[in-house]
Amino acid sequence: MPCQTKSISRRDCLKVAGITLAATAVTCSGLGFVATRKPDIPTPDLVFGDETILRDRILVAYATRAGSTVEIAIAIGESLSQRNYIVEVRPVIDQPDINPYQAVIIGSAIRMGNWLPEAVEYIKHNQQILNQKPVALFTAHMLNAGDDETSRANRLAYLNPVREILTDPEEAFFAGKMDFTKLSFLDRMISRMVGAVEDDLRDWDKIRTWAQAVFK
Repeated sequence: MPCQTKSISRRDCLKVAGITLAATAVTCSGLGFVATRKPDIPTPDLVFGDETILRDRILVAYATRAGSTVEIAIAIGESLSQRNYIVEVRPVIDQPDINPYQAVIIGSAIRMGNWLPEAVEYIKHNQQILNQKPVALFTAHMLNAGDDETSRANRLAYLNPVREILTDPEEAFFAGKMDFTKLSFLDRMISRMVGAVEDDLRDWDKIRTWAQAVFK
């Protein structure tokens, strides 16, 4: 497909085209299953807080590819429980029922500039009830983590599709972690082609501080 979009540079367009061709080549080579198979990533289902005491319940639902978002969700759950909530941390792939909770937090990693599709679909599926409860969103990302205007605009754009579904949710953006050993061969190849490097940029103080203030 020719590079005709004005909002993307020719260099970036060629990079995207190269990634697409490389992914297609791997898939068509007969190595598609091996290339796209990723290491098993734990997706724990956890509860924080004393369930024997009647308290408000908060759901922290997460979508992850390499596990970094899981650890952020757990830190948020632990911090919220210190505010005397019962907090359940669950993967969106389990489609947790939103009805029992007084508030909901949903978080996702970023892949190819977008929230993971299972997180977006979960929000679409629960749009009506989510818009009747307090909702907060967090995004774990490696790129666009700077304080400059371009970085800020780019990371805000991650949530554009979700903002069309939800009514004024709270938002947070957290720098994540890149660990190539947790990625499939194809994802490692794509990550290297876009210039990603292995690093852990998570600011646990920032994450826990946000969890102490959300929904206030």
